[in-house]
Amino acid sequence: MKDLKVIFMGTPEFCVPILDELIKTCNVLLVVTQPDKEVGRKKEVVYSPIKKLALEHNIKVFQPIKIKEDYEEIISLRPDIIITCAYGQIVPEEILNAPRFGCINVHASLLPKLRGGAPIHKSIIYGYDKTGITIMYMDKGMDTGDIISKVEIKIEGTDTVEILHDKLSKVAVPLLMDTLPSIINGTNKREKQNEDEATYAYNVSRQEEHVDFNKTSKEIYNQIRGLNSWPGAYATLEDKNIKLWLSKIGNKKYNEKSGTIVNLDKNGMEVVTKDGSIIITELQVPGKKKMNIKDFINGNKKEDYLGKMFK
Repeated sequence: MKDLKVIFMGTPEFCVPILDELIKTCNVLLVVTQPDKEVGRKKEVVYSPIKKLALEHNIKVFQPIKIKEDYEEIISLRPDIIITCAYGQIVPEEILNAPRFGCINVHASLLPKLRGGAPIHKSIIYGYDKTGITIMYMDKGMDTGDIISKVEIKIEGTDTVEILHDKLSKVAVPLLMDTLPSIINGTNKREKQNEDEATYAYNVSRQEEHVDFNKTSKEIYNQIRGLNSWPGAYATLEDKNIKLWLSKIGNKKYNEKSGTIVNLDKNGMEVVTKDGSIIITELQVPGKKKMNIKDFINGNKKEDYLGKMFK
């Protein structure tokens, strides 16, 4: 496939193994990624992981602010195929109709489940027991195009979004490379998505990062691991936002109100929930690094926390 002219569109770390393999096996004409970001007080310019990889291989990078209005450079290159993965903008029909083999997308869920920008996070938060990668033709909808191929993986009860991210990234590459030849020679399958089965995984909002202890222990456990290691779940204690990184489900029920800290020892910080308790085993207070509960206890008196309530 060395003669296959490819334009790749993507942004986060998840896409890096895919682009790396395409560079090795195809003729990557252009990489399209989101504009650079300014980070921190010094407003240092940060490149996306995909841009960094492209520049390492002397591949031209295109970063339109609004691709719906700025796409002529992509069309002018006359690619055979456009491959996208977590690009971050809706691709206009002018681009979708340009390549002779079409535009395909590598999506981190088993479509039509979890359409949208945060399928890995939401698969854990929503309590799914499996997910996967779907290769699909792109259309003007959000992840609504015809399915070409899939691979399924199990979500383990201890998976965080970081762990699941890495698992999915690894299986995405072989699925794409196994699927590409059938797209080129026209032997691939093309399956319509069942709209009745569709669910959505919109980008995580700040509100979704907040832990509400009026939920069940299982819901909170899934929320915490579904936001670890980014952006992180949090709850407010005495006007301070405490990041909650790791937890386990308690096995007792309490009469105290949800959100009350009822125990604090080497096993964790136990907080009352709707149906029992959740035990926080790794947290982060403002201005400090992540710490396990043993380190937290070493620097704090448990009497200062028992009976206090998270909000």
